[in-house]
Amino acid sequence: MPVPERSSPGSAFQWQGLDRHGQARHGVLHATDATTARSALRRQGIRVARLGAAPALPASGTRSPGTGRGSAGSRRITEKQLVLFTRQLATMLHAGLPLLQSLDIAIRGAGTGALAALLHAVRQDVARGDSLSIALGRHPRHFDTLFCNLVRAAEQAGLLDSMLERIAGYREKSLSLKGRVRAALAYPCAVVLVALVVTVVIMLWVVPAFEQMFSNFGAELPLPTRIVMATARWLGHSWPALLGAMALATLLGVQAWHRLPRLRQRAQRLSLRLPVFGRLLRQAALARWSRTFATLFGAGIALVDALETVAGAAGNVVHAEASLAIRDAVRNGASLHAAMEATGVFPDLAVQMTAVGEEAGALDTMLGKIAELNEREVDDAVTALTSLMEPVIMAVLGLVIGGLVVAMYLPVFRLGAVT
Repeated sequence: MPVPERSSPGSAFQWQGLDRHGQARHGVLHATDATTARSALRRQGIRVARLGAAPALPASGTRSPGTGRGSAGSRRITEKQLVLFTRQLATMLHAGLPLLQSLDIAIRGAGTGALAALLHAVRQDVARGDSLSIALGRHPRHFDTLFCNLVRAAEQAGLLDSMLERIAGYREKSLSLKGRVRAALAYPCAVVLVALVVTVVIMLWVVPAFEQMFSNFGAELPLPTRIVMATARWLGHSWPALLGAMALATLLGVQAWHRLPRLRQRAQRLSLRLPVFGRLLRQAALARWSRTFATLFGAGIALVDALETVAGAAGNVVHAEASLAIRDAVRNGASLHAAMEATGVFPDLAVQMTAVGEEAGALDTMLGKIAELNEREVDDAVTALTSLMEPVIMAVLGLVIGGLVVAMYLPVFRLGAVT
């Protein structure tokens, strides 16, 4: 798939989307405005998921404002810091402070870290006459298309302070939801990891000590003991090769995840079908989708444009493709709830609530209620999973560790019975 050519001088737009075969594509397109860029991509068969201003490149040895400093140390800027900045900026603007003065206060509050450098670059662009949405769009790593679109709509409506407050609330809820899902998935993984470490310690250090003691018995050891000791000997000789193989497999897996979009998409699809965690992930994805959609539509962004932005912010290929399919159906005259039902991705309750919202003219409110409902279900699912996993994990650990202990003490028990 060829990357769009630089047709004419203009602004540079970073884009992400799906081609005619459903494969993820991305690139940089030069066009006079965002509408022209979307049209050019559609002519090439690209279904646009994200479109935003590309970071300016350094020219003739000088740094473009906000580019070098914004990217330097970018990994050290957390989402919590950005949420706090957004809420602080909303509070200062609501209090009547000018935008530049508010940014100056935010920069001083950020100290001397990477966030301060990022905000300083944004402040310079605003001082030169750029709007806040354009200045933020030059840093897509930290301010995505959704954030910039909402700020742009608020600037046009003259409601920047209330919109920033709304964005901060949206991102806080998204961050909280993500944290709950991670906690639900991380708990069993952490316990299993500890169990593996304990088992390896027993096999590498405890079992050899027992083996040396049993060598003086002069009698045949029980079968479980012989199996454990043989496994410990093999692990003691092979652990460097095993560790290297695990490191190599991890490295190759990470590279494949980043370089093979089909593998990533397939993994995302399969994750929603997992027997225990699949329902939790589906509810979390629906909550994120509906919360994002409600925020965009409530900000006055057109339905078709909101669906395109939602596709890019869905966080899951299933809901991203469903969003683009809904967009195409709505563009052809279908109702939103009928288009949602046709995808087969959204549950009946979400479809029916959307239909009620359309009929009542309160779609953003109803989408927000769908998000709240699914967020509560995620909370309940996390609590239930934690309660369920604790006895299961304890039982498995008891079998593994207890089995090793019994296998190593069987010869001692037999020796005591003989004497």
